[in-house]
This record gives sequence, structure tokens and C-alpha cells, in this order.
Amino acid sequence: MTEEIFDVVDADDRVIDQQPRSEVHRLGLRHRAIHLLVFNADGELFLQKRSMKKDCFPGTWDSSASGHVDSGESYDACALREPREELGLELEAVPERLFKLDACEETGQEFCWVYWLEHEGPFQLDPEELSDGGWFSPEKINDWIANAPEEFAPAFILIWQRYR
Repeated sequence: MTEEIFDVVDADDRVIDQQPRSEVHRLGLRHRAIHLLVFNADGELFLQKRSMKKDCFPGTWDSSASGHVDSGESYDACALREPREELGLELEAVPERLFKLDACEETGQEFCWVYWLEHEGPFQLDPEELSDGGWFSPEKINDWIANAPEEFAPAFILIWQRYR
């Protein structure tokens, strides 16, 4: 399997280079990602537990779906691809864009567009990407983060703080 190639971006999120995933992460280069927050009709958020095979933040809880934007791919195209790959969720339209996070230490130097969607599931979790998933109320998430922040990917905590 060939290694993914990412666009490397400058401080203004403009593409300046392309590098393999391993180099982007090893060197701490700025790149792009998306996060999708999937809520059900009861207002619960679906969280994924990252597989222990992941190179970044294995075994932590994270957004419903998240992933790197491939070289030459748009944020919106990635927001359609990632839910299909991770959750088996085929979307007909790009989810609603909520906000964009600047690249920083918590995001792993990723500029992140955060998207929102209402969906009831069920989902087909990709075992290479996710080890678990579940629906949680906003109150449960707030308490959980307050009491055990180490159980979450740092980018999700940033996203949740901005979202609420």
C-alpha cells in the first residue's frame, strides 16, 4: 500500500508543498483535516474511539468522523469521503460547515474544518480506524472531559469547547 500524500500548507492555509504522511507528522508540518460532528434527533453526539493502530492519539475518543485531506482534495470532498470510510455513511451532500480551527499543537498542526450533521445511524465502523463508538449527551461529554481529558484526542477537546 502506498503512503498517503498530504498538501503541506503555510500559516494562511495555502499549499506550499506535498509530502508523505510520515514526513508531515515527523516534521510537524502544517496540513489539513476535517472533523464531522454527527448528532441524533435526541441531541446526542456520536463519538468514535480511535483504533490502537492509529499513529496519533490511539485509543482516545474523537469526533464522529475525522481525517486528513489528501493532496489535491478539497475540505468538502474529504467531508464526504471520511464518513464513508470510517462509519459506512454515504452522504448525498456536504454537511453543514460550522467553523475552522487554525493549525496548532492540539490539532497536530492541522487546519481543521468542522462539519455538522444530523443522522440516526446505525454505522458500520471500520475496525482499522475505530475500536468503538457510541452516542453521548452533551452533559455527559462535558463531565467526561472535565474529569478525564486524557481520554480524548486534544483536537476534539478544542472542537467541543468552541462548539458549545
